[in-house]
Amino acid sequence: KPRRPLRRAVLGLVLCAALGGGAYAGWDWWTLGRFFVSTDDAYVQADISVLAAKVSGYLAAVPVVNGQAVKRGDVIARLDDGDYRLALKAAADKLATQESTIARVGRQAEAAQAQVLQSAAQIDAAKADAVRAGADYARATGMQADFVAKSRLDQAKADRDRTEAAVKSAEAALVAARANVEVLKAQTREAQNLAAELRTAADRARRDLDFAVIRAPFDGVVGNKAVEAGAYVSPGSRIAALVPLQSVRVDANFKETQLARVRPGQEVHIHVDAYPDRDIVGTVESLSPASGSVFSLLPPDNATGNFTKIVQRLPVRVHVPEDVAREGLLRPGLSVVVKVDTREGADAPVQRLAARP
Repeated sequence: KPRRPLRRAVLGLVLCAALGGGAYAGWDWWTLGRFFVSTDDAYVQADISVLAAKVSGYLAAVPVVNGQAVKRGDVIARLDDGDYRLALKAAADKLATQESTIARVGRQAEAAQAQVLQSAAQIDAAKADAVRAGADYARATGMQADFVAKSRLDQAKADRDRTEAAVKSAEAALVAARANVEVLKAQTREAQNLAAELRTAADRARRDLDFAVIRAPFDGVVGNKAVEAGAYVSPGSRIAALVPLQSVRVDANFKETQLARVRPGQEVHIHVDAYPDRDIVGTVESLSPASGSVFSLLPPDNATGNFTKIVQRLPVRVHVPEDVAREGLLRPGLSVVVKVDTREGADAPVQRLAARP
């Protein structure tokens, strides 16, 4: 019997503690917890670039290893470029020869143009001689035969005919000179077109030579290296992957029932499974324009057959602070748990759409 009051006291204390704990939990949920939405369907992601060969050849060197940090412009791989150097030299030599041809044809065109001017001047001179010879012949025929020797009359007639023939010859020479100018102009245009093609070929050869060196397009860490020196690669052959750890993000897949108050700019607490003691604070960057199933390889078609409603998930992108990303601790593929604080900005629009014109 003396134990019953003690038991009642203990039960009373336990009941009071339970009620107090429940009240505290209820108050915490009402004032704070109900404004947080969380999911463990979240992972660290990054825009990984797969570096591939753009030209074919044997690899002369691959001076990087997996896990090596590189800067933009650093050499990832180098192909044997002997053939590409020879191709560039051959293209450059052909272009130089064609440019010399253009210069030669240009000088010929200038000479032909000068010949046109000379022929025009000869026409003027021949016409002047013809006018004079015609006048002399007219005077000779107008005089009495007794006063003009027949030989002189014949000479005047011959001079007139010769000068008229000279005019026709000069006119024909002018036509030929002008035709020669047009021919040379056409040859110049043809030579210039060929030079343009050769210039394009030289640019292509120079571009192929540049492609013999594969460089890092941005700062990152090399991973999944697929080749070594001596291997033969063709256009599209995988060399390695480059991971930009300094610009990682978190992609979280929230249930559609959790998105009513989620808006861009809200604070997000990120808990990485690999670092359980660290709380990373990011922000909601954007919400996907469609659910994950819509963008899948085989989108579901619910128009036929039996229908079972399944809660859909919408990808939400979470921005990771730059100072945290630069530490290099977050690696793509790591599992995380995200918790979004929806107390602020819940009434803001998810995304402003452009008005129709």
